[in-house]
Amino acid sequence: MAKEEKRKLKKAEAVKTKYNMWQNLWFMIKLAWTSEEKKVIILSLLSALLAVALNLINLYVSPTILSAVERHVSAGELFLTIAGFVIGLMLVSAASAYVNTNTLFGRISLRAEIAHLLNRKAVNTSYPNVDDDKFIKLLIKSRECTYSSNEATEAIWTTLTMLTTNIFGFLIYVSLLTTVKPFLIVVILATTVVSFSIGNCVNEYGYRHREEEAEYERHMNYLSMRVEDLSAAKDIRIFGLRTWIEELHEKAMSSYTAFHKKAQGVYIWSPIADLVLTFLRNAIAYAFLISLVIRDGLGVAEFLLYFTAAGGFTGWVSGILSGFGTLYKQSMDISTIRECLEYYEPFQFDGGMHIEAEAEREYELRLECVSFRYPGAAQDTLTNINLTLHPGEKLAVVGLNGAGKTTLIKLICGFLDPTGGRVLLDGQDIRNYNRADYYTMFSAVFQDFSLLAGTIAVNVAQNNVGIDMERVRECIEKAGLRAKVESLADGYETYLNREVYEGATLLSGGETQCLMLARALYKNAPFIILDEPTAALDPIAESEMYQKYHEVTGGRSSIYISHRLASTRFCDRIILIDNAGILEEGTHEELLRLGGRYAGLYDVQSKYYREGDDENE
Repeated sequence: MAKEEKRKLKKAEAVKTKYNMWQNLWFMIKLAWTSEEKKVIILSLLSALLAVALNLINLYVSPTILSAVERHVSAGELFLTIAGFVIGLMLVSAASAYVNTNTLFGRISLRAEIAHLLNRKAVNTSYPNVDDDKFIKLLIKSRECTYSSNEATEAIWTTLTMLTTNIFGFLIYVSLLTTVKPFLIVVILATTVVSFSIGNCVNEYGYRHREEEAEYERHMNYLSMRVEDLSAAKDIRIFGLRTWIEELHEKAMSSYTAFHKKAQGVYIWSPIADLVLTFLRNAIAYAFLISLVIRDGLGVAEFLLYFTAAGGFTGWVSGILSGFGTLYKQSMDISTIRECLEYYEPFQFDGGMHIEAEAEREYELRLECVSFRYPGAAQDTLTNINLTLHPGEKLAVVGLNGAGKTTLIKLICGFLDPTGGRVLLDGQDIRNYNRADYYTMFSAVFQDFSLLAGTIAVNVAQNNVGIDMERVRECIEKAGLRAKVESLADGYETYLNREVYEGATLLSGGETQCLMLARALYKNAPFIILDEPTAALDPIAESEMYQKYHEVTGGRSSIYISHRLASTRFCDRIILIDNAGILEEGTHEELLRLGGRYAGLYDVQSKYYREGDDENE
């Protein structure tokens, strides 16, 4: 068992970044160039040059003044020398402060741009990626890299500026120290290479264990979201879940803390190694310079210059060392972001055949020997489904919970691709279409629908730009919600979602269902999909709501999903899903006459409702 754990650990540690440091650096430079933030590059370079200039002035100020005193120059010349350095320091310091302040705005914009790209990826990614654990973890870690100015997406520019400063200073000081003895340069460079190698090895730990860290964060984020979710407030109180949730959060936090303690135990070796090697470099450099004074009679001004330069050179090398170490670590975060942005998309969004939804056109949808198995599942959820939805047909899909009804709808809507067989629109495999175009073919109301944090009009139009208010009113009226909306003080401009807007209106379950119907009508797509959106309503209310959908959707093809068989009696055709396939098919009356599974379930449900009516009476 121990050997197996060690093997897994070695395999995990063998993971390397997909992109190297230079590729990630080029990615950030290209992003700055293409997102109209070119000034970030220019100002960062200018900031580095000013920092080097400031350092050189400070380097020469004391030796120059000391040399002037040794030469017994006049008071006027000494004053001019000091004044020149003071003015130079003031001008360069002012310019540096101005540049550093103005470069911040562009860096923040670039960080916001990366956050925007990640949000767009999350919203537009292929539906299977939404359930892909690897993608979710990548997205979590990537978003963390945009949370603050200290994260890689913004801090990398500070690192690049400092690194450029150190490289310029290093080159200038190399030329200065070469006149003394190349020995110092060799010592400092040798210790630098060793320290940098150790730092690299240590800094890779976080990248190698990023998925483990993301898993801990995922647990804590979920618990935090649940306690803030208003829909869970009643359950937490009525079932006394507070203590349980607190225990779960404490356990998750303990695991997360333990992970970081372990990580810090690894990271600490990098600064320790750097400290030891820095001490060694400084000791050798200072001893060598003192020997020059004793042996070769190095002058006071020269000693001060070289003594300061040696210390400064060590600083430049240490800066390069830490700069590359930091850049390498930040590069791993950038690599994580790029892997997320470039995560494989099984659907065609940029390519594929173009299709334009026409509400009045007649389309045919056909499932041809369709099977589907979820990743990691032992058996198919659906097997060998053959089904045709004819133009204008009202189709009901019924069956017990877990029979595969929702999976069937996901296949029809193009959220999932079958693992076997084909889904055809007018004879064309939907995988050949641009998937975004294909989605425009459907108006849908799902069981887990969402209310936007916006006005009623925005929720109906699903947009906040170019809303056709006349059409909004028409759809609201058809959905039977006009009286309610117009009774509100702000009417169609009434805000929903109290999590965002204080004092927002809360609609009842039935009113929300009507709003979802209005939303589906507004889109005016060729196909209407209703995936148990009325599950929270009582059977009579559900039946009335389905009848309303039936009346207002006109001659468009519609699919109604329910586990309550009485709600879909009006449909042209009913299919019963059971044992991963279509067990029975026909109209309501035909299936009752068949006396099979559908008739048995209907009898059980209708008997239950009749008994309930008798008890109420």
